Amino acid sequence: MMIFAATSGAQLFFDQVMNGVGTGVIYASVALSLVLIYRTTGLLNFAQGELALFSTFITYWFAHEQGLPIVAALLASVAVSFVGGALIERVLIRPVEGASSPLNVVIVTLGLFLAVNALASLIFIKPGQEALQMPRIFPTGDLALGIRTSTVGFAAVLVIECLLLYLLLQKTKLGLALRAVASNPESAKLVGINTGTMLMVGWALAAPIGAVAGSLAATRQSGFDASLMQQVLVYAFAAAALGGFDSPLGAVVGGLIVGIADSLTIQYVDALDGIELVVPFVLILVVLLVRPNGLFGRTIVERV
Repeated sequence: MMIFAATSGAQLFFDQVMNGVGTGVIYASVALSLVLIYRTTGLLNFAQGELALFSTFITYWFAHEQGLPIVAALLASVAVSFVGGALIERVLIRPVEGASSPLNVVIVTLGLFLAVNALASLIFIKPGQEALQMPRIFPTGDLALGIRTSTVGFAAVLVIECLLLYLLLQKTKLGLALRAVASNPESAKLVGINTGTMLMVGWALAAPIGAVAGSLAATRQSGFDASLMQQVLVYAFAAAALGGFDSPLGAVVGGLIVGIADSLTIQYVDALDGIELVVPFVLILVVLLVRPNGLFGRTIVERV
């Protein structure tokens, strides 16, 4: 009996870890998009979650209204998001980037947060309509050891995202220009790199990653609405802070840590309802106190 209980307990723990990996992939993807924008612009995009939400609704529209297979609908949403991210940077962010106070851009992103959420509700949700249901990207069922097929699929998507970003940033001239602008914009200008274009590309790359994260998040829900990404964004900020806002690798590792910690908290800490919401805030506080640059963040040393 004791052996059976121990086995059941170990299996429960393993199941919760795997469940945390599934949600952690989503947090990691959104954190990755936050890091991309921060590395190229030095700004935190508080509207990233709602931009991902809008892209998720576009995926749903392509799949439900236009009849595309879910994978094709997701790819179409990724393409639209890429263009939309570039336009947002050019039309809304660029005019206030050169202002004397960086708070101007923060205010714009907060306004964009509210505007995009309201616009998504207005366009895609009909009055009195219940939560929308996204078609599943991966089949249901379990693989060996009770690992869900969707968890493996989500992890594969994250690996593909990281691989494509690595190839782009490390193996192409565009990636070299992006890294140059992120490292030293003034020096990049001196060698002929168009920093404005690179900033636009940074926003354009972040938007498709958010589209993928939002669509994956919607498939994990029995139904989704305009509040889908609000809690995800909080966890994504915690993941980015934990890993380091200038580290794509840190965003991925931080997202997985936050996802697993959240899942284990829900399972084993049942003293208070909603206690799992405390996890990201505690992580942010601990990181800021112990290692302000995050686990993988760089410490910038400036010579006077």
